[in-house]
Amino acid sequence: MLSEYSLENKVAIITGAGRGIGKGIALTLAEAGADVTVAARTAEQIEQTAEEIRKLGRKALVVPADVTKKKRPGGKCSRANYFTFWKD
Repeated sequence: MLSEYSLENKVAIITGAGRGIGKGIALTLAEAGADVTVAARTAEQIEQTAEEIRKLGRKALVVPADVTKKKRPGGKCSRANYFTFWKD
């Protein structure tokens, strides 16, 4: 990747990252150096995307979510937990 496109020390949040364009974007950003939060409705698909990101040497956080819903009872990612994950 060209150095002018480096995303080292950046974090990306990608919805729809389980397949298709969203997955492609998540992997491309990881290749450019970003750590990536992957979100989608299907946990199994985003787990697979996260594993591919980790194989690239980047961090990946999996957040099963339906972004079409305003509230999600029992959501897996509180704001405090999210920032604690990326702090390390």
